[in-house]
Amino acid sequence: QVQLVESGGGLVQAGGSLRLSCAASGSISTINRMGWYRQAPGKQRELVAAITSDGSTNYADSVKERFTISRDNAQNTVKLQMNSLKPEDTAVYYCNAALWVLRVNFWGQGTQVTVSS
Repeated sequence: QVQLVESGGGLVQAGGSLRLSCAASGSISTINRMGWYRQAPGKQRELVAAITSDGSTNYADSVKERFTISRDNAQNTVKLQMNSLKPEDTAVYYCNAALWVLRVNFWGQGTQVTVSS
């Protein structure tokens, strides 16, 4: 089992920045990849950014050059630095931990990010 606790959402004006943090606990050593997904009203949940246990990253095209994902293995946290935010970034952001061998995903409770124009 893996538990994920998110923090850092909020309201920001367009062009501003926010940083999301996700703290993982439990069977940390079994996690292959951690990432951030988001879901806007009426839309499907989509991958925003992810980072594997060896540090490889990938980003949605819509956030490249604006968002940066990083992980602190000592503190078992993953952060998402979001710069140059746009109103279309408004969504509930979810932290995800993927265990490939077990084919299991764990999710955080979600944190709201609202970008005003």
